[in-house]
Amino acid sequence: MKKNLPKISAIILTAFGLLTLFLSTSVIFDFFGIRAKEGNYVLFVVWANFIASVIYLFAAYGFFKAKKWTTNVLGISAIILLSAFIGLLFHISNDGIYETKTVGAMIFRTTLTLIFTAIAYLTINRNNNEN
Repeated sequence: MKKNLPKISAIILTAFGLLTLFLSTSVIFDFFGIRAKEGNYVLFVVWANFIASVIYLFAAYGFFKAKKWTTNVLGISAIILLSAFIGLLFHISNDGIYETKTVGAMIFRTTLTLIFTAIAYLTINRNNNEN
């Protein structure tokens, strides 16, 4: 199972990255009327998600090829998302408009990114150091 974990992670990360890319670009560029359906979105959070989606696709490639940089790339994505989440909290505390679901989505996305970062470290970096 541990040997297959990077490949499984790559498949999940690819799907999640493509979904995130579709949704974030749909809001940014107002494709398919999704912007109106999103309600009171916070633009810098959408941009952070867009950047993270591109990083997820690079990281998925890194998982498939067992590249040590995968951990670093996902760590950068986690930092971007954490920064956006902190910015969102400031936005909320300054009475900025937002959707409640955005808070939960940011917690989920950041946690998932940290989990994939740990998986990359444990399955790629750690194994390469032992060999």
